[in-house]
Amino acid sequence: MLEHDADVESSAPTWISFADLMTGLLGAFVLLLVGVMATQLEMASSLEAEVQKRQAEEQRRLTLEQALAIPLASGRITLNNGRIGISGKLLFELNSDQLEPEGRQLLKSLVLPLRSYLKSRDEILMVSGFTDDRSMREGKRKFEDNWELSAQRALTVTRALIDEGMPPAMLFAAAFGQQQPLTPNSDEKARAQNRRVEIAPVPRASNAAQATAGNNP
Repeated sequence: MLEHDADVESSAPTWISFADLMTGLLGAFVLLLVGVMATQLEMASSLEAEVQKRQAEEQRRLTLEQALAIPLASGRITLNNGRIGISGKLLFELNSDQLEPEGRQLLKSLVLPLRSYLKSRDEILMVSGFTDDRSMREGKRKFEDNWELSAQRALTVTRALIDEGMPPAMLFAAAFGQQQPLTPNSDEKARAQNRRVEIAPVPRASNAAQATAGNNP
C-alpha cells in the first residue's frame, strides 16, 4: 500500500508539468492565430485602400480624357498619366517664347474643357515648360539658358490661357529646362519631342500641405 502511494506521488508532478506545457502551447497558438488574423485584416484593408485609389485615378483619367476628346482626336495634344502634352513646334519657333497663332488657337480650345473638368474638383493646373539638351546659341541669344527659356514658355502659355478665359487662380507656371526629357536626346526627332509644354491637374497647395501634415506624427 505504501509502495502504491509512493508511485502515485512520484508520477503526479510529471502529469502536472505536461498539463502546464499543453496550456502554454495552446496559449502560444492562440496568440499566433490572433497575430495572423490581425495581419490578414491589415493586408485586406491596405489592399482595399489601394484598389480604391486605383479606381479613383482611373476615373480621374477617364473624366479628363472625355473633357479633351476633341483636341485629343485631332492629334494636337497627348494625354499621358493625366499630363496634357503639347509639342513645342505647335506653340513656338525654335528658341522663341513668342506664341504662334496656331498655338494660341489650340490653347483657346483647351480652356472650356479644362474649366469644366476643374469645376467639380479641388485641383489646379500646373503649366510646365521643357526643352531639349542643346545650349542656347551664343551671340544674339535672348535667354541665358534652357531653364530661362522653359520658364518663359510656361509663362507665355499660362498668360495665354488666362487671356482666353482661364481664371488666374486655377493655374501656375513651372520650368524644368532639359532635366526631364521624354526620350534620350539622341537625334533631332527626339529633341523635338522633348521641346514641349505640359498641362497637368494637381492638388491645391493647401490640400497637399494638409495631407503632408496628416502623415507626420
